[in-house]
Amino acid sequence: MLKIAFALTLAVLLGGCAIADRKSLPYDGWMLRFFAPDYMEVWIETADVVDVNKRVFRGAAFGIPAISYPRPLSKGVPAKFRGKPIGWPESAGGKGRYVTGAALPRLVYVRWQSMAEPQTYEAYIEIPESARQVMLKSEKAYCGADGKWITDYRNMMVIGLAPGGIAKVWLRGQCLLSTEIMRVQATINPKGPYDGRSNGRHRQLHEESKAYIEKYGIPYDSW
Repeated sequence: MLKIAFALTLAVLLGGCAIADRKSLPYDGWMLRFFAPDYMEVWIETADVVDVNKRVFRGAAFGIPAISYPRPLSKGVPAKFRGKPIGWPESAGGKGRYVTGAALPRLVYVRWQSMAEPQTYEAYIEIPESARQVMLKSEKAYCGADGKWITDYRNMMVIGLAPGGIAKVWLRGQCLLSTEIMRVQATINPKGPYDGRSNGRHRQLHEESKAYIEKYGIPYDSW
């Protein structure tokens, strides 16, 4: 962990003066996406990227990741809980945006609030070279939406964030299903939420999520 943290610090120092050109990509850019299991709400404080040219892209993601339940406009506690937080989906999607101008990723740092517990975690996700090779490999894919075969790439990095500090990473394409690349155990951020700037106060759960957890608990072992 110290080695990874040192690498990130070094990258920050070098990031402003890196002169290496962005590595040529076979597509315009790659996306960083996040999601959380149903009812296990998350607030991403920051997600920063270091690319293979040692350039730093701060705030590549933040805020609320994709989550199926509770629905964005839901209020109160439903008569029936329809969400299924146990385990991971067969094909992870998430929501996010392009890391504009970045070459392939070397490291992703993410700090988030797991509001279900509540707890604040941080993870240094060191991307292996094998994953970068997957991101560069073209594949023929059938897109059901328009009924066409295309040449597609897995240029979407999807990260699932779960209670207990679990971060799981997949790669997928527009019409290519997700392929798992790694699972990382985060550590607790000793400063707490907002890096110690909120007097230990985490963001609040929706009523629906709170009721689900009170009734069924948190399925830590499923992730």
